[in-house]
Amino acid sequence: MAFEGLSEKLTNIFKNLRGKGKLSEADVKAALREVKMALLEADVSFKIVKQFVNSVQEKCVGEKVFESLTPAQTVIKIVNEQMVELMGSSVTELPIKAGNATTVLMMVGLQGAGKTTTAAKLAGKLKAQGKRPLLVACDIYRPAAIKQLEVNGEKQGVPVFAIGTDHKPAEIVEAAKAHAEENKNNVIIIDTAGRLQIDEAMMDELVDIKKVIDVDTTILTVDAMTGQEAVNVAEAFSEKVGIDGVILTKLDGDTRGGAALSIRAVTGKPIFYAGMGEKLSDLEPFYPDRMASRILGMGDVLTLIDKVSAEYDEKQARELEQKMKKAEFDFNDYLAQMQQMKKMGGINDIMKLLPGGMGIGAGDLSDDQIAEAENSMGRMEAIIYSMTPKERENPDIINVSRKKRIANGAGVDIAEVNKVMKQYEQSRKLMKQMSGMLGGGGKGKKKRFGLPGMKGMKFPF
Repeated sequence: MAFEGLSEKLTNIFKNLRGKGKLSEADVKAALREVKMALLEADVSFKIVKQFVNSVQEKCVGEKVFESLTPAQTVIKIVNEQMVELMGSSVTELPIKAGNATTVLMMVGLQGAGKTTTAAKLAGKLKAQGKRPLLVACDIYRPAAIKQLEVNGEKQGVPVFAIGTDHKPAEIVEAAKAHAEENKNNVIIIDTAGRLQIDEAMMDELVDIKKVIDVDTTILTVDAMTGQEAVNVAEAFSEKVGIDGVILTKLDGDTRGGAALSIRAVTGKPIFYAGMGEKLSDLEPFYPDRMASRILGMGDVLTLIDKVSAEYDEKQARELEQKMKKAEFDFNDYLAQMQQMKKMGGINDIMKLLPGGMGIGAGDLSDDQIAEAENSMGRMEAIIYSMTPKERENPDIINVSRKKRIANGAGVDIAEVNKVMKQYEQSRKLMKQMSGMLGGGGKGKKKRFGLPGMKGMKFPF
């Protein structure tokens, strides 16, 4: 999980601060020394770490932390603000020209950074925004990269311009420009060749491409898992070719976080997007404030809301609302909810965005517990698929003999079927309870109830 090590260390440091009550200057200095070590271990550059810690320390004195009623909270607030500032303060949108004016984007980066996949992800995002992108295959050294771009372009419903490996990249781009004009493509995304390391020949190719087409934005794709090396790569590209912004890939992996925290400060260039998975939809705008919240173990509820909105089926939601009011929730609805959760990345991805301390956040469950929850959901899905359509619509008809057949079909013990039936009954009771509450609260008072399996979380209605 992204930033797991750093997040855990910082959470423990702040936990110790909270436990002290009133803080002395020595307490804050000791905590900041630990923050400094945690950032260095996360592969953030020493220069950046030094500036960061000094800024936090100055603000702590300036905001009179030691006289504050909640000194620990004030320190955490200052650390959070400085971290947001370090990564760019606010989200930077990729500049795309309005109307039918053509925008040219050039993707650059080292081999293995995920540049080709990211180009296809970006094309899909722009298509969803009403643009007509064209992907241009310029990696003439790797036929597999051209094929990969074609396959991913087809999945995204985006055309790919490729004329093989016998032409120079600049010639391919020139031909692609004419093709885009003829076919009214208003965004050209050039996927250039990568190398295992920076070399002059690669840089010359990029310069030649810029001579035959006006590139509006040069985007450097950087593997976040390479830590401080990612910053060195960014500096080299910025100096030799010129870059306008960065897309960080593999932020869902076991990355230490150094690249995300350092790149903006070192290059002065914004991070446009973050690659959060292997699926072509796993590309998120980079929000410095949300990223800081994740790193500090505060979750990222806004991104979770964005994910829900992206997968939200309005018609299905209206139907579910009517069923809730009539307490007619059935196994088809169970199945639909599980499929929605899968589209959002599953339990693990959702948990990562929830703040710790809620009783259900990523910080409250171990990897084994999350894995068991995923497995349990898989077994439940298999059980529901083993039911007949009539059984799904009317679970009341499921007797002992039907349970045995369902268990055999799903390859589970009958106890598992009984467990699912019990959960269904609890959910149905909850729907009836909610139906009564939606119909009127009773003398203006808010009622409370706990969701099964949610450690007694209370939801007001």
